[in-house]
Amino acid sequence: MTNKQSVKLPDGSSTPSLFQTIQLIANPINFFDACAHRYGDIFTARVLGINSPPVVFLGNPEAVKAVFTASPGQFELGKVTHVFKPLTGEKSLMMLDGNRHQRQRKLLMPPFHGERMQVYGELISEITEQVIAQLPRNSSFSMREWMCEITLQVILRVVFGIEPGARYQQLKTLIAEMLEAITNPLYSTLFFFPPLQKDLGAGSPWGHFLQRQKQIDELIYAEIADRRRQDYSSRTDILSLLMSAQDEDGQPMTDGELRDQLITLLLLGHETTASSLAWAFYWIYSSTGVASKLQAELHTLGKKPHSEAIAQLPYLNAVCQETLRVYPIALISQPRVVKQPLEIKSYNFEPGTILVPCIYIAHHRRETFPNPRQFQPERFLERKYSPYEYFPFGGGSRACIGGAFSLFEMKLVLGTVISRLQLSLAEQPQVQPVRRGITIVPSGGVQMTVQH
Repeated sequence: MTNKQSVKLPDGSSTPSLFQTIQLIANPINFFDACAHRYGDIFTARVLGINSPPVVFLGNPEAVKAVFTASPGQFELGKVTHVFKPLTGEKSLMMLDGNRHQRQRKLLMPPFHGERMQVYGELISEITEQVIAQLPRNSSFSMREWMCEITLQVILRVVFGIEPGARYQQLKTLIAEMLEAITNPLYSTLFFFPPLQKDLGAGSPWGHFLQRQKQIDELIYAEIADRRRQDYSSRTDILSLLMSAQDEDGQPMTDGELRDQLITLLLLGHETTASSLAWAFYWIYSSTGVASKLQAELHTLGKKPHSEAIAQLPYLNAVCQETLRVYPIALISQPRVVKQPLEIKSYNFEPGTILVPCIYIAHHRRETFPNPRQFQPERFLERKYSPYEYFPFGGGSRACIGGAFSLFEMKLVLGTVISRLQLSLAEQPQVQPVRRGITIVPSGGVQMTVQH
């Protein structure tokens, strides 16, 4: 017979599940800070609405390691990400389990690694230079909005492979409108409560979302159809590479699979990376000595450094890593539903329990990161952290497939902007972390000015 002590769930709040859900949706940073302060780096919550199963958040490195290294059959993953299904579609990598997940992951991996990255680097730097040439010179501006412009162009040109023109402009406008809408608190709440997802016409929130999505899908499918009629074998954009990829049985991705992966890459790689860049500019220009150190390091590369040389700079890398530590792109790694009884740190989790490696809590453990609220890039020059202490892109078999690309993009954008412009923070209210869709953004967008 199992000892009662070993099956007891970690401590957690006894407030009603609906109340906990609303707290987490409204202010996840406050929610995690309060729970970690009261219960430690492993705690139980009920945050999936009424009748929520127990959700255990894990920020302890040993517990995180146990989850990331567990056998593939230990967990079920696709069902937990159901809130994203209306956006990404059911064939998205996020929604799949088992062999279907492994197949898609193998097809998606090659474009995001190795020599391909160098090809993308030059285009990312070129896009950045074109965008920052349009920055206002006589007034302050929201750095987050301009970073969104850069990262959206990177998605459309590097990932989708669409060059500026009519379709490019249509997609750019529609995607920006859709993302602006779904980050609205009313819209984002709808994804957590499926009964509210009612199409009551274009004037209703859900009807408006579905209409925008249909228009975007039509443009994506038209692009795929055009590409199939061309010889795309020599193209380097990610869509063309995915269209060329074949699984072990010689089968390529279907149009539906391509669409779902493109939308997933868009959602996980556009506003998320832009927000991290905005945070990076805030930390760089609000922290003593950071901007001057970066400028000195970039200066060693000369006037027109190659993108690969920028990406190798140690202090720039440390600044990006520390930015992703303080407010990571996502606060949690992909949740796992326990399929078979599992013991972690003396807790015995029964089937149905949801385990969530919490990136934010792990990144703010004082035992791992002393003075966790302080921005200190030197941490990453002084020691190397394990993938269970520091994991801004998740871990295990569900680590974000575009993590290396996102970090590479951050370095190139920061390196290009800082080496070209003299910037300073404009006067503004104190910057605070606020939720916007699936990511945490700096309040006010980080107001900056270009120095003459």
